Amino acid sequence: MRKLSLKELNRLDVDSYKQKQKHPCIIVLDNVRSALNVGSAFRTTDSFALEEIILVGITAQPPHREISKTAIGATESVSWKYMQTEAEVIDYLIEKGYKLLPIEQAAESTSLEQYEVQSDEKVALIFGNEVKGVSQTFMDAAEDCIEIPQFGTKHSLNISVSIGIISWHFVEKMIKI
Repeated sequence: MRKLSLKELNRLDVDSYKQKQKHPCIIVLDNVRSALNVGSAFRTTDSFALEEIILVGITAQPPHREISKTAIGATESVSWKYMQTEAEVIDYLIEKGYKLLPIEQAAESTSLEQYEVQSDEKVALIFGNEVKGVSQTFMDAAEDCIEIPQFGTKHSLNISVSIGIISWHFVEKMIKI
C-alpha cells in the first residue's frame, strides 16, 4: 500500500476553504484551560468543515504560540469569535437558531449513538473546562445533552479527542441526510 503525497490529497487553499459551504455546526469552548486543546479544536473544525468556533471566558485566543502549534494553520481558515460570558454565547446561538448541545456526563444525557441528527438542525456543540466540565449556565440553557459512551476505568476523555469523536458523528449523519 502506498501513502498519498501532500499534492495527491488535493487540499483546498485557505481562500477556497473559506468559500466552501460548511456543515451547520459550531464548536463552543467553555473556559478551556489548555491552549493546545484550543489549537486541536481549530484543526478538527477545519478538517470537518464546521461553521465556526466560539471561545468563551478564559479560553485562549489566537494568536497564541501553543494554539498555533496544534492548529497548524487552521486559525487562518476557521471562522472564530471570542465572547466573555456564557450568556452572550447563549443569546447569540439562540438568535441564530442553533440547538445547544453540551457534551457532558449528566443525568438526562443522550448517549451519542442514540442521538438522531435532524435534516434541518443547526447545532452548537459545547465542550467544557478540562476539570469542571461544561458550565451550569450552558447546561440550564441546553435542549439536550450528549454523552460519549465509555467502557474503561476512566470517566473522561481529553477534550480534543471528544471534539473529534463528536464532530465526526455529526458530520457523518449530516452527510447521510
